Amino acid sequence: MNLPESYIPILIQAGVAVGFVAVSLLGAHFLGPQQKKGNSVKNQSWECGIPVEGNARTPFSIKYFLTAVLFVLFDIEIVFFYPYAVNFREFGMEGFLAVLTFVAIFFVAFFYVWKRGALDWDK
Repeated sequence: MNLPESYIPILIQAGVAVGFVAVSLLGAHFLGPQQKKGNSVKNQSWECGIPVEGNARTPFSIKYFLTAVLFVLFDIEIVFFYPYAVNFREFGMEGFLAVLTFVAIFFVAFFYVWKRGALDWDK
């Protein structure tokens, strides 16, 4: 097998990554605490000393997940403002118009989500 020299660092990094994962998993298995089988009190679910109530598989409202996704979407938007804020003089009017268009698209998306009632917790 004849690989170009540019692939060698990639293969070394992949090998180190796989090796690290393997050593971590094996180390955790053999060096970690050993759980005893059975239905003892120590193996039951426990949260801050409060007895468990209900089932852990209780479904959440879709509003929770929708709000989380919207938060991530609008939060990541802020990351794209940083390069503009650092170099706004170099971008000039063309950069300003590009950022204005970017913000306008997100405002349209925000108003759409708002009008659809995705931000209303009472519904």
